[in-house]
Amino acid sequence: MSLSGKVCVVTAAGQGIGRASAEAFFNAGGKVFASDINEELLKTLPEGIESAKLDVTDSAAVSAYFSNFEKIDVLFNVAGWVPHGTILDSDDDVFDKAMDLNVKSMFRTSRAVIPIMLKNGGGSIINMSSVASSRKGVPLRCVYNTTKAAVIGLTKSIAADFIKEGIRCNAIMPGTVDTPSLQERIASTKGMTKEEALDMFMKRQPTGTLMGAGDVAQLAVYLASDHAKLVTGGEHVIDGGWSL
Repeated sequence: MSLSGKVCVVTAAGQGIGRASAEAFFNAGGKVFASDINEELLKTLPEGIESAKLDVTDSAAVSAYFSNFEKIDVLFNVAGWVPHGTILDSDDDVFDKAMDLNVKSMFRTSRAVIPIMLKNGGGSIINMSSVASSRKGVPLRCVYNTTKAAVIGLTKSIAADFIKEGIRCNAIMPGTVDTPSLQERIASTKGMTKEEALDMFMKRQPTGTLMGAGDVAQLAVYLASDHAKLVTGGEHVIDGGWSL
């Protein structure tokens, strides 16, 4: 699948799914602009990918960043955070932080990008959701489940509002992906050794394997490409059968 001639913007592109997607877009021929709050991680991206520091929880910074673009064909909203615990373990600060980073950041970036896409005849917005959402209730992920369900609502609203203007909006819903974020969660799981925590994550994968960030990136390339020109408002599950 080719993204030749397409301007692609990826948030949280310093590592994990964001990085794999920025590289996949680039390898497919896209002109890629990668952002992350961690500038050091961006420095290790392949030559040819444009990078810049961006805090997607800062409305002024988001507006300033996107004001530099005359054209954007693809926006992939990847930035997110996975808080642990039940509703009883979560206070207002945790809920607000998760909503801000997991949902409101996509609201900010999409609001900045849609006028650019409208001027250029359309585009593709891809939002990172999860099977831990309205798709599946996952234990000890109360706030995370809530935010990722909200992402699906935001995705469908954008898709419905701008379908006649050529703007597509889809959500990707991964299961357990082997990323630096997952490794941090494995290492910090309370009451378990690292080996026990890894076994817990592995057991919820019917395929018996964890997905790689590159697997999710290839789905993003498809949704960004013209091969998906009739695909919008979708909840695209890639979870190794976890939600079956």
